[in-house]
Amino acid sequence: MTAPPAPRCGIDSVELARIERLLAETPPADIARWFTPAELADAGDGAGRVASLAARFAAREACLKLFPREAALNTLTADDFSVARDAWGAPVVVASDNAQAAMQMHRYARIGISLTHDKASASAVAVPEPMAPLTVPLLGRLFHRFLPLRRDVIHANIERAFGDAWSDADKLRLAQANYAHLLRVYAGFFLFLLVPTRRRPSRVRVDNVEALAGALAQGRGAIIVTGHFGSWEVATTAGIARFPEMRGRFHFVRRPIKPRWLDSLVNWHFRGAGFGVLPKKGGLDAIVERLEAGDIVVFPFDQYAKGKDGIPVEFFGHPARTFKSVAIIALATGAPVLPAASWREPDGSHVLKFEAPLPIIEDEDTNRAIRLNTRSYNAALERLVLRHPEQWYWAHRRWKDAPSPP
Repeated sequence: MTAPPAPRCGIDSVELARIERLLAETPPADIARWFTPAELADAGDGAGRVASLAARFAAREACLKLFPREAALNTLTADDFSVARDAWGAPVVVASDNAQAAMQMHRYARIGISLTHDKASASAVAVPEPMAPLTVPLLGRLFHRFLPLRRDVIHANIERAFGDAWSDADKLRLAQANYAHLLRVYAGFFLFLLVPTRRRPSRVRVDNVEALAGALAQGRGAIIVTGHFGSWEVATTAGIARFPEMRGRFHFVRRPIKPRWLDSLVNWHFRGAGFGVLPKKGGLDAIVERLEAGDIVVFPFDQYAKGKDGIPVEFFGHPARTFKSVAIIALATGAPVLPAASWREPDGSHVLKFEAPLPIIEDEDTNRAIRLNTRSYNAALERLVLRHPEQWYWAHRRWKDAPSPP
């Protein structure tokens, strides 16, 4: 049994003289390496500048102390946190995307911060506020108990991903909520086919389309790495339908699913919405051709990659065989790689969001470059899973070759 994680508190103190030396010895252009524009503006130029910045420096370290494992692995640093002010002038923690993922992993809704200083030093205390328990619909509890399709797989995957970071009660609620989600995914897909075509785009909001437009402006096409998030079949086709000028420019790389009639229905749905469908096996030339034409190629990246198609790369702290083709194509073509995900809002509407492009990691060793970029894509998917963990496809055998978690 895993008990609820013990409450944590981060405390740090820094001497004012240390920050005073830093400001005196660092060129003004380099100060931005240590403090954000908002922190520098809040500190001002008066007598309290050193104390204000020292307190913010201590706050970053205090926040980092809430995540000892991530700090030890260097997957999270003090630079992932900064301090701003709310409408009342009180200090608030601003977390990077990386820090937000760590907070979601530990089920922290936010981090409260308190700052103080005297003539010699500044101190900060950081206290996390726990998230509210996941809401589990009755149908989720019923299906989890009486129709336990792949229940062992779902529980094993959740245990592997969250381990002792979550209590047993939270992991059970996640599994039950996931059953309710999967029911809505499959029922929603067939119901969506009955919705008149002209009304479908109104069901989906598309966020950060500017990121995709900026990537396409480079003239090398774009690669989207995504997974089975939310009601993926609905959100993608209806979301992109909001942009008629993009019709025919999206191409999904997918392998056949069973039964065959369902695979044919999904392909018909995609092609009817103006999407191309490219085979995952033997489709390399067609993929490169589409990128050279300036189109968008979408890779479902959260599936097990067997044989020579995959390499073992960490996913939620455990090796998982992952497709290496995206990294190979990105390194060869220079096409920008953007993560994307969809999710369902409480009112039943859908959101499709594009993330900023991931930097391509170059290395003299080609195999190392492929592995580092593939890990970068997996890390991006981890952040997307953690945003709405109940709306990912936990039923997939993502860690098929790995031993079962204890």
